[in-house]
Amino acid sequence: MLASLACGRRDVYEGHGEVREVDLERHQVVVAHEEIPGLMSAMTMSFDVPDAELLAQLAPGQHIDFELEVTDRSFRIVSARSEGARGGASRKPSLASALGPNEPAPDFSLVDQAGRGVTLADLRGQVLVVDFIFTRCAGPCPIMTARNVELQRSLDADLRERVRFVSISLDPAHDTPEALGAYAAARGADLSNWSFLTGPEADVADVVRRFGVGTLRAPDGNIDHALATFLIDGRGMIRTRWLGLEHPSDQMRGEIAALATAEPAGS
Repeated sequence: MLASLACGRRDVYEGHGEVREVDLERHQVVVAHEEIPGLMSAMTMSFDVPDAELLAQLAPGQHIDFELEVTDRSFRIVSARSEGARGGASRKPSLASALGPNEPAPDFSLVDQAGRGVTLADLRGQVLVVDFIFTRCAGPCPIMTARNVELQRSLDADLRERVRFVSISLDPAHDTPEALGAYAAARGADLSNWSFLTGPEADVADVVRRFGVGTLRAPDGNIDHALATFLIDGRGMIRTRWLGLEHPSDQMRGEIAALATAEPAGS
């Protein structure tokens, strides 16, 4: 399981799939891939491609054999060989649909890992770091959570009081408050300023849709989803959107700290 990846570990897996979307600005590609033995079942998801030359060679519709480098911090395609393009219907969680900076964060009314009701209005005055995960994820969700645990621990005590991490489940049918609590505990999240949220399926689906986080449920029950993390100010406005996993922790911590310092709790 990815959750047990040792610090500094690096594994490379062989994959095959169809390119569905390429984002040159953010160095990302969405691939509908077949099962990657030993890593994850078939699904559609976004991967980081740090090599700009490699990324420029990719285009929607291509079928590629690729090498996927997995560490405790990233999922990145490091090489790819194209087999050309094939026709067929497109099925993808979109990178482009996610809300961007200077847009209001959608309101929500969900429950946390302790069964307590939480709304966006309840969190006004705090800087929010919001992401979307599900506890049975065999892909990047545990890595995204581990990155945010590192960010949480790196904040000074006074800043921690002004910042709240929020993880919204993409699988509310399975992710009960108890399941989310166990997931959080297993990954070392400090729940004093971190809410893992779930709720009725229709309510969660509406929140996810309004944030623009593309999701698709695969035939085997897995959830294909775009990787998106939002930095939201104390007035509920999105200030930064991070897509994928390739964001230096120092940069993210600096943006979080600058916003929290400029807008202290209660603003």
